[in-house]
Amino acid sequence: MISRRRVWRLAVSLTVWWALIALVLWLVGKALDQPATLAQCIASAAFLVAIGETGDWLRRRWRAGRLTKRRKPTPARHQPPEAETPTMHP
Repeated sequence: MISRRRVWRLAVSLTVWWALIALVLWLVGKALDQPATLAQCIASAAFLVAIGETGDWLRRRWRAGRLTKRRKPTPARHQPPEAETPTMHP
């Protein structure tokens, strides 16, 4: 189960990123003399954050092996103790 503290930190983190991206989009629009309304920048920022978080979620799942095929275990690279070796019988 996810703790309340973790959920709170995630919510604050996403909100801060969302606000910063919206502000940057708005300022870049003003600087390039192609202004968009703040509401349009907020909507675009929400879309970008959603895409980014989905990509991050997929990346973490991929690395954890949840989206990869189940593989057969690879054989051990060392010999088991009961295997005879040339130096066992001098």
